[in-house]
Amino acid sequence: MINYKHLHYFFAVAREGGIARASERLHVTPQTISGQLGLLEEYFGSELFARVGRNLELTDTGRLVLSYADEIFSLGGELEEAVHLLPDGRPHIFRVGVVDVVPKSITHRILEPALQMDEAVRMICRESSLDVLLAELALHRLDILLADRPIPHNVSTRGFSHKLGESAVTFFATRRLRKTLKGEFPQCLDGAPILLPSGDNRLRSGIDQWLDRHRIRPRLVAEFDDSALMKAFGQKGAGVFVAPAAIAVEVERQYQVAAIGCVEEVKEQFFAITVERRVLHPVVSTVVDAARSLLLADD
Repeated sequence: MINYKHLHYFFAVAREGGIARASERLHVTPQTISGQLGLLEEYFGSELFARVGRNLELTDTGRLVLSYADEIFSLGGELEEAVHLLPDGRPHIFRVGVVDVVPKSITHRILEPALQMDEAVRMICRESSLDVLLAELALHRLDILLADRPIPHNVSTRGFSHKLGESAVTFFATRRLRKTLKGEFPQCLDGAPILLPSGDNRLRSGIDQWLDRHRIRPRLVAEFDDSALMKAFGQKGAGVFVAPAAIAVEVERQYQVAAIGCVEEVKEQFFAITVERRVLHPVVSTVVDAARSLLLADD
């Protein structure tokens, strides 16, 4: 059985970036930590760190162990907090998975009502790919999963997709870049530098088809998994970029850009995925109802 004290020392070294800093944080000698690491490596039968110059770098096995250790100690912290809270003051734990292609601004607006409830709520957000988060949902490690698509037909995970709504897509550019574009929207996009979601994004497929129908050929500058990073590059004038029309005013204000055109033909959809057909969790129910009011889904 794993010695969790050894695992804790390993976790500290990985997080602090070295034995010396970990020893300072844990108030034990570097020799003690080195000895405990050696015992843990002996238990696993594999090295967890490789020395590169003066630094320690995680091996493949070390990275795997760290991913589990991170969750183990995170859950341990939650357990400790839950036990010490008085029953009447214990908050609802609300675990959310967010697919990494869902815009951060939309995610914030969907989840914000959870923190405005009369009851105390502690929200835990995890961001990853749809496949990874569906696996977490199946193991009941998440209460809800926010995604840009329903559960794919070829995925065996049991769950239910609840449509929250959809939004048209707006194109944005800095005012300086807009002045260099020729003609009116959408023809002004032809030959223009553009920033788009990555190829595995459902929204990207809709944009590509729309551009093809209008025979518009922009100059693709960059592709992004992270919509916030795409907006940051757009703010610096790297290219025209897209965001849901539902947050157009917020995007203009936050990134100092201007909307140059809205495309109603392309819709970005948003879904809540749960393991239950009827949403019973009180916080999940609040979030779903508020999101539907916000996005006004038309099925």
